[in-house]
Amino acid sequence: MEKEASSTEPSSFKLLVSCPSGLSPAQVSVAFSDSYDRIPHSDASLENAISEIWEQRSLKNKSLFNGKKFRYGGYVLDARNGSDHEPHVCLQLGLTDYRTFVGTNLSPLWERFLVPSEDDSVLCQHTSSPLGNGAVVETNDNKILVLQRSNNVGEFPGHFVFPGGHPEPQELGITSHQHVKELTESVNVKVSQEMFDSIVREVVEEIGVPASSLSIPAFIGISRRNLNVRPTAFFFIKCSLDSKEVQQFYSSAQDGYESTQLYAVPMIEVENMTSRMPGCHRGGFALYKLMVDTRKIT
Repeated sequence: MEKEASSTEPSSFKLLVSCPSGLSPAQVSVAFSDSYDRIPHSDASLENAISEIWEQRSLKNKSLFNGKKFRYGGYVLDARNGSDHEPHVCLQLGLTDYRTFVGTNLSPLWERFLVPSEDDSVLCQHTSSPLGNGAVVETNDNKILVLQRSNNVGEFPGHFVFPGGHPEPQELGITSHQHVKELTESVNVKVSQEMFDSIVREVVEEIGVPASSLSIPAFIGISRRNLNVRPTAFFFIKCSLDSKEVQQFYSSAQDGYESTQLYAVPMIEVENMTSRMPGCHRGGFALYKLMVDTRKIT
């Protein structure tokens, strides 16, 4: 289940979850609990550095917002109802925020927050590790959509990425665990649906295509950038438009300012672009290739 590329080069990654058959919303569930929240580090100086780093960043960038995020805490993979043909994954999610992400994962001291362990949930127990999302979108003429990030974004300016962002607790009105404890089962269902709704939202906002042109996303796994131990859930989406039509929509995309250019390229060209992708997105392409290879076999 887990595949690793060693080192902390910006493009190195580890595949935490791989679902090459592509899972539907019915095959993905969520266990949302404070059991999967970050555990504070015993080193008080490291903990104090979180607020110090945030204050420094806030002074430089007045637009920084400390929004809530879902924290990736692990997963459970099983086959339900005794069937080997219907894989199911349960994502274990806690709650974190952007401030803690900046002060742990993105901190110059980020490696000091790690716990030596082969178990990823133990390794990253002291980091914020918000779960990002990304989509490999394939057009009607079999091109893959890749964005080039603008130079004024916080992470990896100028790099190639797939469209994506984060599932958002605020979309569900979640601000703390206290608000949802009495409704655990219904909240889990809503958070699971947000995993799929949010990636459609991100594609619509960043590419500009209408949601009606997009297929229901298929969950293909979770990739983690080794640098800053940054996890991202990846999905495969088919778009009913061809690449020229997509380019026309991109010119008026809501979040077009986050990127400078949209590329619609065949799979072989994406392969050449991955060396200039952050590790989590390079891992997303690896997950897509595993899906393509699986479909060739079946």
